[in-house]
Amino acid sequence: MSLPLAAVVDASAQVASTASRLAKRDAIADVLRRSEGDEIEIAVAFLSGETRQGRIGVGYATLSAARGSPVAQPVLTLLEVDAALARLAATRGKGSAAERAAQLSALFGRATAAEQDFLLRLLVGELRQGALEGVMIDAIAAAAALPVAEARRAVMFAGESGAVARSALTEGRDALARFTLRLHRPVQPMLAQPADDVADALARLGTAAVEWKIDGARVQVHKSGDEIAVYTRNLNEVTGSVPEIVEALRQVRARELVLDGEAVALADGGAPLPFQITMRRFGRKLDVARMRAELPLAVYFFDCLYRDGTPLVDRPARERFDALAQAVPPALLIPRLITADPAAAENFYADALARGHEGVMAKALDARYEAGGRGASWLKLKRAHTLDLVVLAAEWGNGRRRGWLSNLHLGARDPAGGWVMLGKTFKGMTDTLLEWQTQELLARERSREGHVVHVRPELVVEIAFNDLQASPQYPGGLALRFARVKGYRPDKRADEADTIETVRALYEAQLARGGGAAPADGPHPRG
Repeated sequence: MSLPLAAVVDASAQVASTASRLAKRDAIADVLRRSEGDEIEIAVAFLSGETRQGRIGVGYATLSAARGSPVAQPVLTLLEVDAALARLAATRGKGSAAERAAQLSALFGRATAAEQDFLLRLLVGELRQGALEGVMIDAIAAAAALPVAEARRAVMFAGESGAVARSALTEGRDALARFTLRLHRPVQPMLAQPADDVADALARLGTAAVEWKIDGARVQVHKSGDEIAVYTRNLNEVTGSVPEIVEALRQVRARELVLDGEAVALADGGAPLPFQITMRRFGRKLDVARMRAELPLAVYFFDCLYRDGTPLVDRPARERFDALAQAVPPALLIPRLITADPAAAENFYADALARGHEGVMAKALDARYEAGGRGASWLKLKRAHTLDLVVLAAEWGNGRRRGWLSNLHLGARDPAGGWVMLGKTFKGMTDTLLEWQTQELLARERSREGHVVHVRPELVVEIAFNDLQASPQYPGGLALRFARVKGYRPDKRADEADTIETVRALYEAQLARGGGAAPADGPHPRG
């Protein structure tokens, strides 16, 4: 019997109504167990707030007009809805607007009130029930009775959850072996955790690789003979925008490679330019030659994930570093020091800062590459504390900022679902940024409350701050002190923002150093 849409709608409501990660997992896992074949991939997509067809280009007004009177009892199946969306996505050309409206009316006319609400929010991209990718992976593992680590690994290599869920539930654990690193199928990059200082990093890792931390654009490069592709950290292909990276890889003798690295725009004297300037080069399809002349890119590789037919992700870092050094000329390698000596590491760190870089990375030599994971074997050290947070709302500015959305409400990601507010800031914004920010936030507006515009939590912003303080004002009990905007991160998704767990760990480390700040005594000013 086909799975009813109502089962997914009910699960979505359960996921949205609880803060418990286990409860979210169990609600999704129950639906997946009841699904068969294509239903599994459809359920995974819907409960992730997506459709298998992607964005179908239908606006809120059209969807609202299609709602009509709901039916009293559920009759729609998951397969019927997916087929209807496939027809809708394929309807193009003259007269397509009217035909699409008719198709939507037919679909909504067979839906209950709850199903209509679910479909509307799904199709406009506002289905925020808290089923983040981590929860979905947990649910797939629970439904298929397999280790979470194996499910997570398969999803990272597959690039999406639906196919992994279908294989695991229909073929069993052994089927996950087919999901491995392949050329020209990018994987999510490994991420780092913060460390207090060099001494802290080496105390945790022992002898480690210490290397420059460049404030550039993360790139993953795949080479198969003369076929070279460059991907961003979001796995978008940008090969045509970065010809100097392609040319550099054509000089490399190894026939097959997957490399992880950073690209950065350089000033005339060779100093690195800010991240926001580097990002002008990415996604650019026109005037590439002119942009290359104005903003030349340098690329530095720091990891080798695949070489000449052999995946290396499960090999120790020291072996991957050796493979990288053998395959890539020194000019393309990130400067790196292998040491257990804090004094030597401090000198290396100081030199990186003097060259204009934002800090260093410290990496364990025996760790494997955790695609998509923020592992304890990679630690980052920066000159200033920074967090990647999500904008939850913004306030209209006063004085010369009147007419612009200025004061940002900042949230960390809750791994159980949702966001935990950490404070506000209006500092660090240029007029150009204020104008762009206002346009982007209004495009994501959800509601208004006086001078506050609440927005969909999609924009990631890098926030610099002095320290953290206890604060009864915010639900997480912590607030940022002297927060200021360093820049937006268009290369990061909201589900890659820093978590409240990371923030709490930073606060505990601050207390251990004797750096506890006094509790916040009132709301931040508006600006």
